[in-house]
Amino acid sequence: MNQRTGWIAGAAAAVLVAAGAVTYAVADGDGPAAGTPAADSADAGFARDMAVHHQQAVEMSFIVRDRTTDEDVRRLAYDIAQTQANQRGMLLGWLDLWGLPKVSSDEPMTWMGMAGMADGKDGALMPGMATNTELRKLESLSGKQAEIFYLQLMTDHHKGGVHMAEGCVSRCTVTVEKRIAQGMVDAQESEIDLMADMLKERGATPRS
Repeated sequence: MNQRTGWIAGAAAAVLVAAGAVTYAVADGDGPAAGTPAADSADAGFARDMAVHHQQAVEMSFIVRDRTTDEDVRRLAYDIAQTQANQRGMLLGWLDLWGLPKVSSDEPMTWMGMAGMADGKDGALMPGMATNTELRKLESLSGKQAEIFYLQLMTDHHKGGVHMAEGCVSRCTVTVEKRIAQGMVDAQESEIDLMADMLKERGATPRS
C-alpha cells in the first residue's frame, strides 16, 4: 500500500469510527430541537438519497475488483466498497431510528431544491451516478481499460457525492449527521485527487 492510499483508508476508517456513536447520539437528543426529523427534511432526504448513491459505488467497486489484477485499483475498490457499504447501513439505520420510510415519492435531490437535476434515464438517478449502459460497459472491460473506466466513473460519482454531502452540511439539522457528511466530503475529495494521479499513471484523465 502506498502512503497516500493508506492515508485515505485511514481517513475513511475515521469516518466509520465516528459513525459508531450515531445511534446513541441521535437517540440521546443530539438532533433537531423539535425532535425527530420529518420525512421531507434534509436529514431524511440525504439519508435516503446517499444510501442509493453509495449502493452504486459499492456495485462498481465489486465489478472492477473482478476485472483487473492491479493491486492498487483493487485495494482502492475494496476500501470504497467497505466504507460506502458501512455508511449506507448507517444512513438506513438513521431512518429506522427516526421511524421514517426508506423510499419517498419525491424526486431525488428534492431536499436540496434540485429535483429533476438528473433526468433518471438509464439508471442515473442523481448527479455523478453511472448509467446502466456505463455499468454494462465496465463489466465488458478488463485490465487497464477497466481500471481507467472505473476511475473515471468513480471520480464523477464522488463529485456528485461531495455535492450531496455538502448539501447536508448546509441543510441538515442533526448535528452528528452533519459531522459525518463533512467527513464524507473530506474523504471523497482526497480520493478524487488520488484517482486523478492513478489515471495519469495510466495515460488518462478524468472525464470532467
